[in-house]
Amino acid sequence: MAQAVGNALAPRWRPRKRLWLLLGMGLAGWAVYGALREWRNAHAFLINRTDSLPNWAFLIHRTKKPARGDYIFFTAPTNALVTRHFGASPPMFGKLVYGMPGDVVSHQGAVVRVNGRPVARMKARTRWGEVLTPGPTGVIPQDCYYVGTPHKDGFDSRYAEIGLVCVRQIIGTGEPVL
Repeated sequence: MAQAVGNALAPRWRPRKRLWLLLGMGLAGWAVYGALREWRNAHAFLINRTDSLPNWAFLIHRTKKPARGDYIFFTAPTNALVTRHFGASPPMFGKLVYGMPGDVVSHQGAVVRVNGRPVARMKARTRWGEVLTPGPTGVIPQDCYYVGTPHKDGFDSRYAEIGLVCVRQIIGTGEPVL
């Protein structure tokens, strides 16, 4: 008799077991999809095609606030020089954060200093002979950053055509991957 009861329950349990299994897999898939979507909204992957940064691949964190020494990725300002060299829709720029809000930027001849420490050397002209305008000096305002690169031909905050990078321009901070 126990065997008959066991056999009688077996056919009814299998369809329910499959249903619960499918439901569980569906819920797990939905959770994984949601987690991946959230990760994608907060991150990006960038391949660097310039020689102004030492690494060629970066993981960008869109929600992390920049700190001194971080790589920062931002949209370039719109001006004739940027448009001439990078097009009407320039790609995002990536630089290092050298100056934070409240720091003081000064120029001593061609040398740019942040809080008295030299961070860059300005050139009067681009490699193609175009005039470059010295970048901003004074106290860096709240929500803005002085960004640069150790590359001698870096196009960064040392020039007014890029200037300080403010929060509205920032795409995120980057972590070198390769």
